[in-house]
Amino acid sequence: MQSTGFSHWLVVLVETFALLALMLLAVAVLVLLATWMVDRNQTANAVLRNFPVIGHFRYWFLHLGEFFRQYLYSSDREELPFNRAQRVWVYRAAKNAENTNAFGSTRDLRKEGVPFFVNAPFPSLGDHHVDPKPVRIGPYAREPYDHAAFFNISAMSFGALSAPAVRALSIGAAKAGIWMDTGEGGLAPYHLEGGCDIVFEIGTAKYGVRTPDGKLDDDKLTAICAHKQVKMVSIKLGQGAKPGMGGLLPGAKVTEEIAAIRGIPVGEDSQSPNRHLDIANVPQLMDAITHIRELTGKPTGFKAVFGGMDWIEQLCDEVDQRGIESAPDFIIVDGSEGGTGAAPQTLMEGVGLPLHEALPELVNTLIRRGLRQRIKVICSGKCITAYDVARVMSVGADFVNSARGFMLALGCIQSLQCNRNTCPTGITTQNPKLQRGLVVTDKCEKVAHYARNVMHEVGIIAHSCGVDDPRQLDRSHCRVVGDDGLSIPLEKLYPYPGEREVRNEK
Repeated sequence: MQSTGFSHWLVVLVETFALLALMLLAVAVLVLLATWMVDRNQTANAVLRNFPVIGHFRYWFLHLGEFFRQYLYSSDREELPFNRAQRVWVYRAAKNAENTNAFGSTRDLRKEGVPFFVNAPFPSLGDHHVDPKPVRIGPYAREPYDHAAFFNISAMSFGALSAPAVRALSIGAAKAGIWMDTGEGGLAPYHLEGGCDIVFEIGTAKYGVRTPDGKLDDDKLTAICAHKQVKMVSIKLGQGAKPGMGGLLPGAKVTEEIAAIRGIPVGEDSQSPNRHLDIANVPQLMDAITHIRELTGKPTGFKAVFGGMDWIEQLCDEVDQRGIESAPDFIIVDGSEGGTGAAPQTLMEGVGLPLHEALPELVNTLIRRGLRQRIKVICSGKCITAYDVARVMSVGADFVNSARGFMLALGCIQSLQCNRNTCPTGITTQNPKLQRGLVVTDKCEKVAHYARNVMHEVGIIAHSCGVDDPRQLDRSHCRVVGDDGLSIPLEKLYPYPGEREVRNEK
């Protein structure tokens, strides 16, 4: 009898636990289904929208990582191309979240190359930041361009980027009052959709303004520049990650729409030439600049990666011969640390001058030749945080372009799949299923927040340094840590040309 009673209670206990397990399983299934529905239909996060439920693991690991990294993994400042601290700064700026930290910085201020700024002992009273004033580009063009914002969207083509990404960038740029560079892929309707200012880039393949044999079609260029939003024209000679090599758009990304905009066959790899067919030397570059500026009426300049300044000296000689009005209205200097979706590792890591070397050499050359005020300097190359931007402005940049910073603002998680058409956040893919994750109405706000917050915090640095405009920062305001752990002013590391040297040049 006792054995029978024990067996009965054992069966009841097992059945109860089984029932509880089934109930817990049912609840878990319902929670997972509910989470899947919420994730799939929310608009704020592309990863969760494209990968419901499992996308949450990324955030759990991100949260737990701060504890695990103390013992097993890399720190917040060790990853490349952008470390976790940099990415988190951009994410918070894009969300317009509080960007303060407690208990001191994790940045090693004794590490070689680290910049910091020299604060004024008696900064002006009042607001704690200063705003930029408008700068005129192209005073000799029929339609000169006056622009205040010093932080703008760098060249990224439609085709390399998805349509939702371009739309979000365009709308966000208009909200923040910044310009957007089309990249070499032509002008798409998505560039114009937001109403922002546009810099139209002519690449080596002349996408969007090409004849069937790859030459410049003046009628097509005139039609594009007839848009009031198109403010400037940039001739792309090269880009940071692959100097001397044209861009590649994989055939998987060449849809009918992209092919029509670029003027290329559908579904085929599109390789740009490594240089313009009609620009083989400095005089031909000057001819192209003059022709495009006279044809369109827009300020015209060029973008290049520098291996030295000899050819810029030649360009200055040409300006001396032709007259000051013939000079390029701007030069975009792209550092060799620039990013791209697809480039050979050899070129990406070993060819061209990095921005911290190319920028001061270019600025000094223009100062010596008396062209610094005539030619505006725009730079790009891993400038994604406020102190990145403030540093290059201290060196002498008038404007700073960023591509990957704005990709991070769009939700990029640095998965390094830009060239595979499998971008999990929908930014660099033409796959509609993945593009669905990028909700334009949400991301355009983050683009605008990011741009505003970068410029605001550069304004804070400028105010702390005692100047009235971020563009008044110079090399005396920034110091860089040397190999001995001690800092030196940028004006000693990159001296300005002396008065005698400038006078001799004149």
